[in-house]
Amino acid sequence: MVTRVATLAFDGVEGRAVDVQVQISPGNVVFMLVGLPDKAVAESRERVRSALLASGLALPAKRITVNLAPADLPKEGSHFDLPIALGIMAAIGAIPADALAGYTVLGELALDGSVSPVAGVLPAAIAANARGTGLICPAACGAEAAWASRDLDILAPRSLIQLANHFKGEQVMARPEPAVAPAAGSLPDLRDIRGQEGAKRVLEIAAAGGHNLLGLCYIK
Repeated sequence: MVTRVATLAFDGVEGRAVDVQVQISPGNVVFMLVGLPDKAVAESRERVRSALLASGLALPAKRITVNLAPADLPKEGSHFDLPIALGIMAAIGAIPADALAGYTVLGELALDGSVSPVAGVLPAAIAANARGTGLICPAACGAEAAWASRDLDILAPRSLIQLANHFKGEQVMARPEPAVAPAAGSLPDLRDIRGQEGAKRVLEIAAAGGHNLLGLCYIK
């Protein structure tokens, strides 16, 4: 039996559909990840393994094969962690097999099973809304995803356990509301940059005169 989870690969700001296929079968105990993964995606095997163990789940002593289809599309980034982990959880019965149907999933996993924020959540939410699916993303990105559409079904868990409990009906999560991220407490200052006197002078003139910075650039 093959478990499928929908996610995305990013081509600029455009999200391209990726089908995460998980198969657990008899054979040598190995965790295979195929489908043109880059280094960050290939390393997801260890993050997923540790996150599942921290959540009270052990990988079965069988052959686990994860295929990221289409196989000819390069896969980059750590946001494949969550769909891979959820595919395995569905395959071993930790969550209902049909729980992930109708959702696009992305998120990075920490070793303790918590779901870490990733880049590209808003484009992913727009793509999911266009495809008519809901979105599962990190809790820290839920408010960003909510800007895509009021009708978009969004689940923003803080951990694998919280998401599993939601699917079991034990801890129902509320839909996040759109919000603007708070400004950082301390912003960089030009005086902290060593050298680059000409470039800093251009920025100061543009700021003082309210000019478009591009308008000050020319080729001799």
